[in-house]
Amino acid sequence: MKTDSLHILLADDDEDDRIFFKDAIDNVKVNTTVSTVIDGQQLMEYLSNADMSLPDVIFLDLNMPRKSGMECLEEIRNNTKLKDISIAIYSTSGSEDDIEKAFLKGANIYIRKPNDIETLKKAIAQVLSINWQYHTSRLNRENFLLLV
Repeated sequence: MKTDSLHILLADDDEDDRIFFKDAIDNVKVNTTVSTVIDGQQLMEYLSNADMSLPDVIFLDLNMPRKSGMECLEEIRNNTKLKDISIAIYSTSGSEDDIEKAFLKGANIYIRKPNDIETLKKAIAQVLSINWQYHTSRLNRENFLLLV
């Protein structure tokens, strides 16, 4: 059963970043339900659990223990049940190599983690307001990196 709430799943090993994200999303004027996992292994277990509803959007940190965000991205895109979930890479890395790899492996958008809550709220609001069907059908390098 689908509700009017947007289900967001945040995969991030940094507790402070998870708290910062939840605080920011509480101030965005979009009805959301937020779930969190602390590493890539837990993310994949969550997504494979038949009792859990699949998220609408995953905010995925790249640098996590046990299984990296890049490994998770690849697994998700290669899984027919999961491949259509929108994935926003949410990382401190601004490396061109990381951005290019995430783009080639099928992420929908790349966000560098902002240092202040106002910028994070703006980034989250932009990501949640995207019409993903339109966005992903016209995905290119210019609209992949979200600049706020």
